[in-house]
Amino acid sequence: MSTTLRFGPELRRLRVEAGLTLTEFSVALNYDKGHLSKVERGERFASPELARRCDAFLGADGELQRLVTRPATDSDSGTAESPAGPSRWLVGRRVVLSAGTGTLIDLGLKLGGQALCSTDNPLLPSLRMQFDQLRKLGQSTAPKVLLPLLEAQTRMIAGLAADARSDSRAPALLLASRFAEFTGWMAQEAGDNDAALGWTGEAAELARAGGDPYLGSYALVRRALVTMYGGDAAGTVALARRAQSSELPPRIRGLAAQREAQGHALVGNEVDCLRSLDRARELLASDDARNGAEPVIGTSHVRDPAAMSTGWCLHDLGRPKAAAEVLDREYLHLPPHALRTRARYGFRRSLAHAASGEVEHACAIAGDLLGVMPAVPSATVNSDVRRLARELSRFRSSRPVRDLQPALARVLAPAHG
Repeated sequence: MSTTLRFGPELRRLRVEAGLTLTEFSVALNYDKGHLSKVERGERFASPELARRCDAFLGADGELQRLVTRPATDSDSGTAESPAGPSRWLVGRRVVLSAGTGTLIDLGLKLGGQALCSTDNPLLPSLRMQFDQLRKLGQSTAPKVLLPLLEAQTRMIAGLAADARSDSRAPALLLASRFAEFTGWMAQEAGDNDAALGWTGEAAELARAGGDPYLGSYALVRRALVTMYGGDAAGTVALARRAQSSELPPRIRGLAAQREAQGHALVGNEVDCLRSLDRARELLASDDARNGAEPVIGTSHVRDPAAMSTGWCLHDLGRPKAAAEVLDREYLHLPPHALRTRARYGFRRSLAHAASGEVEHACAIAGDLLGVMPAVPSATVNSDVRRLARELSRFRSSRPVRDLQPALARVLAPAHG
C-alpha cells in the first residue's frame, strides 16, 4: 500500500487510541468532520497542513507527515555545490583577481585603483553607505527593479578591487561579496533560484579572495533557505549543519541553527527543531554575535531572530495557536519601514490565526498586507500567501473570506508583460 493510502487508516488508529470521537477531533483541529471522515476512509488525500496538525495533536512525531510528503530526489534537493553551468551575471573569481576595469568605463565609471588606494578618498566608505541604502530600499522596492543596479555595483566594486593596490584590495573584495550576497537574496525574491544560488556562490568566492573564510559558510545558510522554500527538509538540515562548525562566528552558527530548526519543523521533528532553536537562541544572544563586523549578516530588522523563527516553526509543527502568540508578540517590534520583512512574518502570522480558526482576525491581518504586496512582490512570501488561500478556502461561507478573495487572487496571479 502506498504511503498516501496508508495515511487514512493510520490517522484513524491514532485518533481511536487517543480516545477521541471524530466530532471531538474535528473540533480540536478546526476541520470539517465530513472531510476528516473521508480522509480516514481514503476517499480524500490529506494536505501537508492537515498532516502537520494531526501529527502535532496526536503526538505522532512526524510519522503522519512522512506519509503525505514526497521524498526529495537528488535532482530537486537543491544541495548541489553550484547551479548547472555558469550564470551570465556572475563576476567570476579569475576576473576578480586579474581583470581590469575596462568594461566599467562603458558604465561611465572612470575610476581606477588609485581612487581606492587614497586614504583621504571617500569612495569605499561611500560605496559602503550605498550598500546600506540599497538594503533599506530592498524593503520597499520590487526586487526586479533593484537587481540590475545590484549586479552592476557588484561588478564595479570587484573590478575596482582588481586594479587596487594590495593593501586596499581586500576591503573592496569584501564589500563586493556583500553586494553579491544581497543580489542573490533579491534574485530569490524575484523567483530566480538558479541566479540566487549563483550569486551566493559568487559572494563566497569574493569573500575568500578578500581574506574572509566565513561568508562561504553563510552561503550554506542562504542555500538552505532555497531548499527550505522548495520543501526539501533533508537538504535544508544537511546544509545548515555544515555551517555550524565551532570555528565559525557565533552569528553564522546561530543563523544556521535557526535554519536547521526550520528544516526539522517541515517534517514534524519537534524534538530536534526545539533543540536547534535553543542553540540558535544561545548563539545569537551572545556578545560576539551582537558585536560582530558590519554590515550585519542576515536580517537586520528582526529584533530577536530566534524568537521569530520559533513562531515560524511552531506553525509548521502543527501548533498554530502557540505560533500565533509568538508571532503576534514579535511582529510588534518590526520597524514600520521594513515592508518586505513585515509581509514575510505578517502572512505567516495570518496563516497561524487562520489555522487556529480565528478566520476574521486572519483576514484582517492579511487585508492590511495585501495592499503593500504590489510594491514589494516576493516569490518567497507568496508561498505563504498560497498556503493562506488554501487554509481560508475551508471557510468559504465566511464574509471576511469572501471579501478577501479578490485581493488574494490579484497577488497570486502570474505577472504579465
